[in-house]
Amino acid sequence: MGQSQACAPKQQCCDSCAPDEFPLYAGGDVGSVEEDHTKSLLQADDSQADDEHVQRSQSYFDREAKELKHLKVSGAPMNDGDIYKFQSGSVYKGQWKNNQRHGLGMQTWLDGAIFAGQWAENSAQGFGRFAHSDGDIFIGEWKQNMASGLGTYHHKGSTTYRGQWKNDLQDGHGMESWIEGARYDGDFQDGQKHGNGCYHWTDGSVYQGQWQENVIDGCGTYIASDGRCFKGQWKDSVIYGRGQYAWPGGCEYRGQYVQDQKDGFGVFHWPDGRMYEGFWQGGKQHGKGKYTTKDGVRKLAIWESGRHAKEEES
Repeated sequence: MGQSQACAPKQQCCDSCAPDEFPLYAGGDVGSVEEDHTKSLLQADDSQADDEHVQRSQSYFDREAKELKHLKVSGAPMNDGDIYKFQSGSVYKGQWKNNQRHGLGMQTWLDGAIFAGQWAENSAQGFGRFAHSDGDIFIGEWKQNMASGLGTYHHKGSTTYRGQWKNDLQDGHGMESWIEGARYDGDFQDGQKHGNGCYHWTDGSVYQGQWQENVIDGCGTYIASDGRCFKGQWKDSVIYGRGQYAWPGGCEYRGQYVQDQKDGFGVFHWPDGRMYEGFWQGGKQHGKGKYTTKDGVRKLAIWESGRHAKEEES
């Protein structure tokens, strides 16, 4: 199962909204808004447990394929309960049919890996439990030696996935939880978060929305543990496109974003009634903009990198 480490996106606002982390340089009546580059919501995955599960479980079941074929054709008749030791050293004990593993049985490999469950014509088929030699465990439904259907995968000391599988990959609806407390509940496709899903961070922050190939991509809502809220568009796990960002102190921005920063046209509201309508670049006012004071006076001006440069005639 893919695992992700998460870090909350940081958007800046005015001093009264978030004095500790998100400085805004109000600058009297010029209403400057300045912010640092924001951090992406999700960092790169640090593990590919899904792929590991596919490679490892399939390789176990494939090891004795040639010998099983020979046993079916010309081997001594096998009866239910008979124990068969393969040339590789692995051992099968269970039910047989036409010299094929069929029914209930258990196979143990030399490194300690064990599959116990249902078999059909030499393949794991039905319900079974596969314990890897490193402590990982899958319990659930199988089809032709692959996890398919409902099942739970415990990645030792790391994650647990409960949900639907197809061809040994998470596919359908499922829940993935991390040992430190984070969790994802939503859609999967080909072993990746894909579709609609909800991600919960350990600090209480939540994202609900669209995912594409294991990253946040599309429309979604992020609510931080400190009360900040963003609703809008995302790309590659950063804010990108149109959206609305609101801060607990009453500040609000509606407009365009590029790479987690205000960029393009947008409107910023202060809780005391001030407002800026205009263009942004790199998170700062840049270009033409109209600033409204708390007394309702409107001023048209040119801005450069968040600083009031010169007045324009209205």
